[in-house]
Amino acid sequence: MQMEWLKTGIAPLKDLISFLQAQAKTNDVHKKQVIRELQNNLNVFKNGFLNNVPPDVMIDLLQNDAIKKAIDANFNFKKLKTGSIEPYHIFDDRNKRYVNWTTDKLVDKIDEKIEELKTIKKMNNGSVAAVKNNINLMLSNLYYRMKLLADFIRTTSK
Repeated sequence: MQMEWLKTGIAPLKDLISFLQAQAKTNDVHKKQVIRELQNNLNVFKNGFLNNVPPDVMIDLLQNDAIKKAIDANFNFKKLKTGSIEPYHIFDDRNKRYVNWTTDKLVDKIDEKIEELKTIKKMNNGSVAAVKNNINLMLSNLYYRMKLLADFIRTTSK
């Protein structure tokens, strides 16, 4: 699998996942579920990279159910982190385009990308192996958005 883009982020990812685990200890059910889902999705990327898991399996394992439930319940994603992303929240140059984005907008784009990947897979007989889309780039963009969301949330707790 071509997940070389994840190689540089494995060590900090472990700390980020641990942080999310601590943040999931809240009485707000939707906040807890969204944070746990983010944590689980980042674990999918980490373990997928370490074990050379094919994109089809990665896409199957990525979840956005908690985001959907939170949207249905009219959850305010600003409860994850208020304000907007500033340059000092960004640790990966490729995420500079997200300056001034809010948590709402970032979560919406994460949800949208997971849905798109799952739809592409369904449209192509359950496999992305022969699709014309650049699945590796799509997965990479999704990962970096999720990591940015986790980094952004973490800045409130330092």
